[in-house]
Amino acid sequence: MDEQQENYWGMPLNTFCMLMHLSQFASIIAPGLGIILPIIMWATNKDKNAVIDQNGKIIFNWFISMLIFSIVCALLWFFVIGMIGFIVLAIANLIFAIIAAVKANQGEVWPYPLSIKCFKY
Repeated sequence: MDEQQENYWGMPLNTFCMLMHLSQFASIIAPGLGIILPIIMWATNKDKNAVIDQNGKIIFNWFISMLIFSIVCALLWFFVIGMIGFIVLAIANLIFAIIAAVKANQGEVWPYPLSIKCFKY
């Protein structure tokens, strides 16, 4: 079975990578699930395929970046700009995850803009 036809959790590679990006929205269902689900998806398949590993590292770079940006926004909360920062972060997270999911479904690896590269991919 060649790499393009191999299934991950019963899905083709592109679909699996797309769902890794979209799984960030699972926090809407249960708090924290949007972090746990991508971790599980990445950890269970990162050694099986380099594209999954790349997408997982991109997602985690974004998680770390969002944490840092959120701390800065929290510190700036009293100056009103922190509130605006949180809104901008939420919108950016939504847009970036959707764009990355579409690109992953097309077989492309798309790093999130503004993401700090903690993990090299």
